[in-house]
Amino acid sequence: MAKASSYHSTKRTRKGAVTSFGSRTDVGCTREQNEDSLVVQPPLFVVADGMGGHAAGEVASEIAVTTISECAPDTADAEELGMAVEQANRDIINAALAGEGREGMGTTCTAAMLEGNQLVIAQVGDSRAYLLHGGKLTQLTRDHSLMANMIEAGQITPEEARVHPSRSVITRALGSDPLTTPDLYEINVEDGDRLLLCSDGLTAMVEDDEIEAVMNRVADPQRCASALVNEAIAAGGLDNVTVIVADAEGAAKVKRRRIAVRTWITVLFVLLLLVGIIAGAAWGGYTYLHSTAYLAQNDKGMVAVYRGVPGDVLGFSYSELVQDTDVPVADLAPSASERIAQGMRVSSVDEAIALVDSYREELAQQKASAASASASAASSEASPSDSSEPAGSTSTGGVASAR
Repeated sequence: MAKASSYHSTKRTRKGAVTSFGSRTDVGCTREQNEDSLVVQPPLFVVADGMGGHAAGEVASEIAVTTISECAPDTADAEELGMAVEQANRDIINAALAGEGREGMGTTCTAAMLEGNQLVIAQVGDSRAYLLHGGKLTQLTRDHSLMANMIEAGQITPEEARVHPSRSVITRALGSDPLTTPDLYEINVEDGDRLLLCSDGLTAMVEDDEIEAVMNRVADPQRCASALVNEAIAAGGLDNVTVIVADAEGAAKVKRRRIAVRTWITVLFVLLLLVGIIAGAAWGGYTYLHSTAYLAQNDKGMVAVYRGVPGDVLGFSYSELVQDTDVPVADLAPSASERIAQGMRVSSVDEAIALVDSYREELAQQKASAASASASAASSEASPSDSSEPAGSTSTGGVASAR
């Protein structure tokens, strides 16, 4: 049974990581297991092709992508990405010495970080990185292979290299030499550019112009990756094939997206502020209506205490009867009775009750005063006025008596 390839897809949280991507790996038509591994953790993308002619190539590729995933920098930095690849090389060698996998296992590795307008690549072996720019596909990396050396030396043509018996010979790979270092690339990209990382299972089966046509024709990155793998399988699928497609979003698009995010944040803030104002007003109104009070005349002509406000507010009545009293409105002073008849507002129910108590006390005093005045009047009527002298009394006036 074919072994499933290693596929790391957990997203890493990194500032500016705004790429649209797709990937696919397949065992192909002739191999028993898939020795390819890949990482899709934007802005980090890695393809590793375990060396088919060596034992435990799948173990080597798995170690490579795991180490790079753990050691890659948080931002697109070619030097630091290269150091992560070098660490992967040491880990593969140490694993073989510790009995994990087998001695001599190795893997190619092409690691890329695509962040805004910046693309950095660290590469060892013949897994490739391409860039589609303005509809034109360009190979970014140089193969570390015998065929690449022979083509550069003018010994064979690229067409002859595709069918050469030694076309699978790799001149540099991870796991073979502790001093192996990757080739590093730093490239500026633009909005609309498209990155392709792939193992030689694609490039050995599909010509570059055919790859270019598919990448121009299929807009969605995931569908594009699947279409390229299908092309390799349709051509014979003689090797494992792994493809990652990632679309670049440059500074202009990042800026637009950030502006859109800020706009939404502003709109959300304004909405929350508006909701807060409305909620505050509602709470304030509720608190006011349930704390304020007024005095009014009930249907029996007595003073009544109400919570709320008299009349309607926006067509709604906000009042609640708290207490009917025994204080007649008609007995109060004209100014008070007139205000109560219209609804006398006070600050609280307690103040309203206290005011009713004062009215009651005032009326009681008035009744007491009236009763006292009435009693005094009755007493005055019962007492006699000026009295006449009694009959037979002798005047003491001096009158000389006659002799």
